Amino acid sequence: MKTLLSLLEDLEYTCERGSLETQISAVAHDSRKVEPGCLFICISGFVVDGHEKAAEAAAKGAAALVTGKDVDLPEDAAVTVIRVKDTRYAMAHIAAAWFDHPARRMTTIGITGTKGKTTTTYLVKSILENAGRKVGLVGTIEIVIGEKHIHASTTTPESYDLQEYFHEMAEAGLDTVVMEVSSQALKLHRTQGFVFDYGIFTNLEPDHIAPHEHPDFEDYLRCKGLLFRQCRVGIVNCDDVHWQAVTEGHTCVLETYGLSEGADLRAQDLSFTNRQGHLGMAFAVSGLLEMEAEISMPGRFSVYNALTAIAICRHFGVSKPDIARALREAKVRGRIEMVKVSDTFTLVIDYAHNAMALESLLTSLKEYEHGRLVCVFGCGGNRARERRFEMGEVSGRLADFTVITSDNPRYEEPEAIIADIVTGIRRTDGAYVTITDRKEAIAYAIAHGQPGDIIVVAGKGHEDYQEIRGVRYHMDDRELVEEAAAGR
Repeated sequence: MKTLLSLLEDLEYTCERGSLETQISAVAHDSRKVEPGCLFICISGFVVDGHEKAAEAAAKGAAALVTGKDVDLPEDAAVTVIRVKDTRYAMAHIAAAWFDHPARRMTTIGITGTKGKTTTTYLVKSILENAGRKVGLVGTIEIVIGEKHIHASTTTPESYDLQEYFHEMAEAGLDTVVMEVSSQALKLHRTQGFVFDYGIFTNLEPDHIAPHEHPDFEDYLRCKGLLFRQCRVGIVNCDDVHWQAVTEGHTCVLETYGLSEGADLRAQDLSFTNRQGHLGMAFAVSGLLEMEAEISMPGRFSVYNALTAIAICRHFGVSKPDIARALREAKVRGRIEMVKVSDTFTLVIDYAHNAMALESLLTSLKEYEHGRLVCVFGCGGNRARERRFEMGEVSGRLADFTVITSDNPRYEEPEAIIADIVTGIRRTDGAYVTITDRKEAIAYAIAHGQPGDIIVVAGKGHEDYQEIRGVRYHMDDRELVEEAAAGR
């Protein structure tokens, strides 16, 4: 139990009725989880407005409500009402106080940007654990607390859930947490209630511009920049043309990294490595740290990911050998993940599920000496058709051969989605074949693999399911690859 007053310590508010000494037994923002004695926070969501559930919460025995606007309550309702400017912002601070500010017990690292967040979080975790730190992770794929792995439904959890994870991490003895920070999380105040020790910016490209996300690129950029008003040290990629706009108005100490001469930490002398089908990058680090490094992931963007991790981990006093070893051993599920299927050609699984990501991936792989570049992919149903045209055009232009297949058809017919992709690929002179069944498509690509080929299986990455008419069926590209390789 905590007093309502103690939960509001970092907020500006007005007590409209009741007492600040009210005892609180739980905190809820979902009306279905209201219980006697709890504090119910009225959140305005995309579908349901919690303010409309205020009377119901009071009837269920909620001891207090936090509101952002007027609510209809019976005059005799025995409930305290707190009025704030923004209930999402308030929830983040209330959650932090409810869980006794767990972030203060750990070193917190937040990574934002359009691309590279997931890979970089795992690289940082790997490097710091090599150096003896106990590291928790919050990201697109999962939440990791010691040996416990929790499937993630969003890149950055709701503020209450995030603080609960932090509390569990601190109680488990973890001393560091590295997390992905999405633009939506910053916009909706999910990461308020604490200050990041380190805030990192990777890059920025137009993305997440939609009715329920960001109205335009300017809003997307502005929200990314909020991180640098909520961290002590900012570490930014100064090769990105938007870095100064993103950090405008920052309240943190800034450091830069990149490939350019002006960066505080630089990667130079890049070279492409290819050892028995395992593609990677070698480079020299100079500036704030001097060392030779190699990452077992392909492409120039992998150098940026590695350099980001180095820029962070040097603050922890990690030795150069520990950094080098962790980078060589790094592997991130579904992110340019190489799966051994042959001694003569390379197979890569990646999450690239839009034209921008697919173009970046294929362009990077084309820089290696190779035979054919083969791309196996599909597109999700109930999404913008334009994405299908664009992805088909990208693969047709950059890949030597494309195998068009099914992804998550959802409530659409897979053949209709494939037909749209074909419309896009026909804008190019790229060779292709259509195989609806994803297992058969992957098996076809592997069976026809030629010496020197790079085969890319794109779109699913870490996902281990296929969604068809509202039902998720187990399907993992890694398993499909292994089965096809075994029968080759």
